[in-house]
Amino acid sequence: MLHQISSNLACGLLLIGLCEFATCQDKPAIPSSAERGAGLSADEVNQGWISLFDGTSLFGWQAESDANWRVEDGCIVVDMGSAPGLLRTTAQFDDYELTLEFQAEKDANSGVFVRTSPRPTDPETECFEINIAPSSNPYPTGSIVGHVKTNEEVASDDWHRMSISAFKEQVSVQIDDRPSATLADTAPFGCGYVGLQFNSGAVRFRNIRLKPMGLGKTFNGSDLKGWKTYEEMPGRFSIAPNGMLQARGGPGQLETENQFADFVLQFKCRTNAEGLNSGVFFRCIPGERMNGYEIQIDNTTVDGDRNKPKNGGTGAIFRRNEARRIVASDNEWSAITLVAVGPRIAVWVNGYQVTDWKDDRPKHVNPRNGRRLDAGTIMLQAHDETTDVSFADIFAAELSQREKGNGVDPQNK
Repeated sequence: MLHQISSNLACGLLLIGLCEFATCQDKPAIPSSAERGAGLSADEVNQGWISLFDGTSLFGWQAESDANWRVEDGCIVVDMGSAPGLLRTTAQFDDYELTLEFQAEKDANSGVFVRTSPRPTDPETECFEINIAPSSNPYPTGSIVGHVKTNEEVASDDWHRMSISAFKEQVSVQIDDRPSATLADTAPFGCGYVGLQFNSGAVRFRNIRLKPMGLGKTFNGSDLKGWKTYEEMPGRFSIAPNGMLQARGGPGQLETENQFADFVLQFKCRTNAEGLNSGVFFRCIPGERMNGYEIQIDNTTVDGDRNKPKNGGTGAIFRRNEARRIVASDNEWSAITLVAVGPRIAVWVNGYQVTDWKDDRPKHVNPRNGRRLDAGTIMLQAHDETTDVSFADIFAAELSQREKGNGVDPQNK
């Protein structure tokens, strides 16, 4: 029988902002010594931030023009090209905070695109473009092109910090922590890519990080309301006195009542002994035995090399795509972020992107046999009799879809 601790014995969870991981003392926290995404502090990882740029490669990015995008000295650099265009993320996002640093030469014309289609032709209808341009431009640095012009001049050649909040019908911009432009009551475009623009002149970007917003609490920390249990299976799920969700023994599964198709999922997990195996399944066929895509939880390596996962690695899509590096450690909390939009699946562990995979198989209702795009449940796995894994801070939200005709990536269907 599934053991549940009554809510009056469970440690009460503090109410926190949507999509934010709690960081108070009685909550799980990523240790400050943990490996993390480029430029992220342990506190930022605990709050749900992820790095979009690892500082060494263009993993997770795709060029949409012939511009000379490359990595130099920990920066994304561009300074020439046959045609203007974007370097954009392969993952799509909806509501979020985005911060980055940029350096542009005097006459450079560049920008940051949010909620964008892959190759937008009109920044007023296909995206929001936050401009990087001299004061002589109709929309100087910090303006929202086609919508809001700022009058504040930004010095060229220096490094500057840009912060963007895109939440529901409002987009706001800060440059060097000073308000620059706000666009309210606008029609949102739905989820889209983050893009860096090349138009003319040299520009550099670094410390690009994003925090999803608007996620809802999926596990309340006191009971299993909203989850389906499987008492006929040997795996056991229970609520610990500190409000953590414990998975022990196995096999077993715990399944959400809600279903998700294109969505963001954030959660924390901890393997409580060396070499344990678990997972989180998604787009599952409801009621079936762990029949969905699986985010692997397994920190074992080959010869102690974190670049060589032994069993897919934490953050891998098991049996489909290996994690490029083991970032998590046994006996420590890790923060995991999943973004699944159409066939494109991206996973971050402690803010570091380990997986960028597109399911190119033919469509099939059964994800074991082909590409499943339909909504499905989320399942937590108790893998085997040795399983001892803790889960906490589970948040998820469906991503809103772009309206027809707004430049949806045809490859994302």
